[in-house]
Amino acid sequence: MHYALCIMHYELNNTQECFVELWLRLERTRRLHLLQHKRYCIRNVLKTWFGLRADDDFIWEVCHLCGQEGWNELPSPLLSPRKHRELLRAIVAVNLNIGMRRVKYKTLDAAYNIAFPRCTPLNIDKKKLAL
Repeated sequence: MHYALCIMHYELNNTQECFVELWLRLERTRRLHLLQHKRYCIRNVLKTWFGLRADDDFIWEVCHLCGQEGWNELPSPLLSPRKHRELLRAIVAVNLNIGMRRVKYKTLDAAYNIAFPRCTPLNIDKKKLAL
């Protein structure tokens, strides 16, 4: 099962199809770590996905870009997607060697809505709901 989640052989790119796959892999990884009694944190996600490539420098760079600590436990992507959006942006930016600003926000948000259609959209305007 570990190999099925490993994305070392999966080509990451800045497209909606890739982002949908990454959102789904995040949720599958969370469930896998729950079953294995492992902490669901950035460090363990990267080690599960990238294997030996996820050395301390790689993990530091991803954590630095997304502004999160590597050992802090992550909530479910279904319940708190904004932290995960920044994580996915950082992973794609580091892998493609591009800046965070070049990772497409709208495409990443649209991919979340495709991956989890029954969840609240990421970019919903809360003020409009109050009216």
